[in-house]
Amino acid sequence: MNSSIFKLIQNVSAVSKSSAILSSQFHTSPALCRVVSGKYRITKKRDKPLTYEMANPPHYIAHRKTWNSWNTSSLKDGLRRPETALEDEFIRRFMNGTWHGLVCSEIIIKRQFNHIRVAAIIRRAVSPTKMYFLLGYSEELMANWLHCPVTLELQTVDSFKDVVFKYI
Repeated sequence: MNSSIFKLIQNVSAVSKSSAILSSQFHTSPALCRVVSGKYRITKKRDKPLTYEMANPPHYIAHRKTWNSWNTSSLKDGLRRPETALEDEFIRRFMNGTWHGLVCSEIIIKRQFNHIRVAAIIRRAVSPTKMYFLLGYSEELMANWLHCPVTLELQTVDSFKDVVFKYI
């Protein structure tokens, strides 16, 4: 009788171990099939301004909006992938720091051969002489740091409200 009890205890412990393993790998929550990343939440007062680039969700890239970086390093067997991404982030941070509070839109970076073109929309909040100085200063410093010619293509608007596409 002791051997039958011992076998029963062994079977129960084996079953409890396997059920513990199965219960740790089995998930009972339902699948949530909706995309929420890259979208902006609607505010209660609907007073958050969005530009055209911000208003379109990420799945509209190549349909209603374009990529913010135009280069060929992301293609198959592309060269300098990490360096290009790091340089693009540097350019965006440099532009936001140099043109502090003046950039109203996304900064678009276009690479063609050995030439980098940076496009943005800025506010007319400074004098034209200061704007021309910042333009030359930015182009010269980025050209020296990135070792290639850099051209800034800037559009100006009176205020940030001119760039607002919708409020959420």
